[in-house]
Amino acid sequence: MKRILIFTCFAGALLTAGSLCATTVKSDIPADLAKQAKISLETARATALAKVPNGTVKSEELEKEHGKLIYSFDIQVLGKPGIEEVNVDAIDGKVLGVEHESAKTERREKAKEHKEHHPPGR
Repeated sequence: MKRILIFTCFAGALLTAGSLCATTVKSDIPADLAKQAKISLETARATALAKVPNGTVKSEELEKEHGKLIYSFDIQVLGKPGIEEVNVDAIDGKVLGVEHESAKTERREKAKEHKEHHPPGR
């Protein structure tokens, strides 16, 4: 009985630690753009995940890029370096692109986006 109790406590501790380590998805879906989208976030996410087997969405955003309204998903595959960026058209649901980004490339892109959203002197 003592072994069962110890095993149960150990298993519970592992499950708790696993859930604490799970990261939340960084989401940037502006309400004004969401109103313009014909495809739901959930549908676009499923479409993006279908392009990256065994992937986990780390961040998602809805943005205007090159005149198109797109969902952009950063998807990580456990054990693989970098992320896959998948862009899905928010109007017709088509995949517009899948691009692998190394950790270095991803840092550069985040810095560029930060400068665009927070220009100096503001």
